[in-house]
Amino acid sequence: MVASRENSSNPARIPALGLRVLVLIIVSIALMYLDHRENHLDAVRKGIDVAVYPVRLAVDAPLRFWSWLGESTTSRANLELENSRLKSERLLTNARLQRLTALEAENARLRALLDARARVRDEVRVAEIMAVDANPYEHNLIIDIGSRDGVYDGQAIVSADGVVGQVIRTGLMTSQAVLISDTDHALPVEVNRNGLRTIAVGTGEIDRLDLPFLPNNADIRAGDLLVTSGLGGAFPAGYPVAVVDSVTRIPQESFADVTAKPAAALDQVREIMLIWSAAPTAGEGVAEEPSDE
Repeated sequence: MVASRENSSNPARIPALGLRVLVLIIVSIALMYLDHRENHLDAVRKGIDVAVYPVRLAVDAPLRFWSWLGESTTSRANLELENSRLKSERLLTNARLQRLTALEAENARLRALLDARARVRDEVRVAEIMAVDANPYEHNLIIDIGSRDGVYDGQAIVSADGVVGQVIRTGLMTSQAVLISDTDHALPVEVNRNGLRTIAVGTGEIDRLDLPFLPNNADIRAGDLLVTSGLGGAFPAGYPVAVVDSVTRIPQESFADVTAKPAAALDQVREIMLIWSAAPTAGEGVAEEPSDE
């Protein structure tokens, strides 16, 4: 009985379901036609969009969050890498600029030396300072040429600005020199303005020389240029030595207190020139061969 009832009810349900589907299709087609022709469903569509928008936001929020987090992390990492790269480039650029500044200064010094060499009539040779004596009481330095280059003890050393010192010990490849500011060094000079001759003595201070042998009535004043007098044979005449800095006349003393500032920057010079004031005479330093007669 139950089976027969079920079988009898199924045929009745199938036509009803098919009818409803058919009605829905017809209504859908009608609505589509009306919406396409006269846009009657725009208000309904907008209302549905407004109602669905929060749901869309809720569904899309996790994806947006993870995307934002990934972009932020990547952007921060990229910024850190870019910052590190820029810092490295800045340091490299600064190092190159410092090197360029040093090269410019060296170029200026060499140009000054070449210009000074053009003004000098004596034979000269440019050398470079290799080391400076660390003893504060001895103003000595080492230059990079020696006896194999013709350097000799007592040879005069000048820079582009003035007298620097003279060689005191010659090696085969290097030489030791003393600055004019050393306390053991004395140099015959004359006042360029009037030819007054005296001795400039080192004080142990790199920027000061003393002229202890000038009487109170000597014609000398601040600003006078002191040049080598040529006496003594070590330094050729006419090279700038120092500029008179102060003149103090003491009535009860026999000599005035006169100080001068070296013309050359003794603590900054890097390249110097050695002077050969005269060529050696023929046969000088060479033994004569015995004659056959």
